[in-house]
Amino acid sequence: MNLFNLRPLSFTLGFALLSLLLPVHAQAQRAAAGPPDWPCVQRLIPELAWGTLWTGPSPDELEQDWWEDEQVGRTVRLATTRTISEEQALEHIQEFIADNNPDEQRLTLLFSGLFEQINNERSRTIEKIRSAARAQVARLEQVSELVDDLEAARDSTSVEQEEAARLEEELHWERRTFTMRQQALPALCEKPYLLEERLSRMVRAIDAAM
Repeated sequence: MNLFNLRPLSFTLGFALLSLLLPVHAQAQRAAAGPPDWPCVQRLIPELAWGTLWTGPSPDELEQDWWEDEQVGRTVRLATTRTISEEQALEHIQEFIADNNPDEQRLTLLFSGLFEQINNERSRTIEKIRSAARAQVARLEQVSELVDDLEAARDSTSVEQEEAARLEEELHWERRTFTMRQQALPALCEKPYLLEERLSRMVRAIDAAM
């Protein structure tokens, strides 16, 4: 939707639509380069690279998958459960290290599992953000259509007052939903970064045992 190519509206309806459009336009101007459906100020990095976090042996050279080691697999699953806190996740990792005195290979296996699970969760979160952004664009187009319909209804002598009232009610709720979800986007945009930070702290705990 072109912000500067709106059809003529009454002042009240035009202001209502612009009140939704302007924050979106400003946010788009601040956002880092990325695909059109990326609404975040943070730069989009679709997937993490293990080399930016890990200085140990290459996970690509491991001779087994992380889940094939029962204790490593259990620790990875516990530490990456969505419902536990970061402190609890670190406790699971430290408990594994204390109980098993793992060698470099098993520590690398542990890193491999944590990296895979959190990177996958991060990718799912990014897709949720992009899906939410696309839904907001569609909702904004719906609001624009409702504004046009309401303006036409008010100008028509043949349209009953009930229809204009219905359109006003629908427009009110669409605007409210749009605004609420737009306000929720910044917190959602933080989640990929927070997952990366969580993984970084886990890696530091493993590094300390190398």
